[in-house]
Amino acid sequence: MAIAPGHRHNFEMLREAFLAGDVALMECQLTATGEAVAILCAANHLPDGEVEFVPFGMLFNGNPYEMLNPPNPDGGFHTQQEVWGK
Repeated sequence: MAIAPGHRHNFEMLREAFLAGDVALMECQLTATGEAVAILCAANHLPDGEVEFVPFGMLFNGNPYEMLNPPNPDGGFHTQQEVWGK
C-alpha cells in the first residue's frame, strides 16, 4: 500500500517533535460538525518567542476498530465482516 509522500513527511516531523518534547494534545472543534475532538499538535517555536501549534492527527471518538477497515496484504482493504464477522 502506498502512503502519500506528504503523509510520510508529516509523520517524520511529528516523530521529531515527540523526540524533542514539542507535542501537545489539544481539544479542538471540527468545523463541519461542531464535534469536540482531541488533536495531536507539534509546537512550532517562532523567532519572536511565540509558539504556534500545528495539527497533525486526530484521535478517535469511539471505537477505531469499528470505524476503520484495515489494509489487506493482497491489496485493498478488509471489510468489517472479514475482520470481525459482523
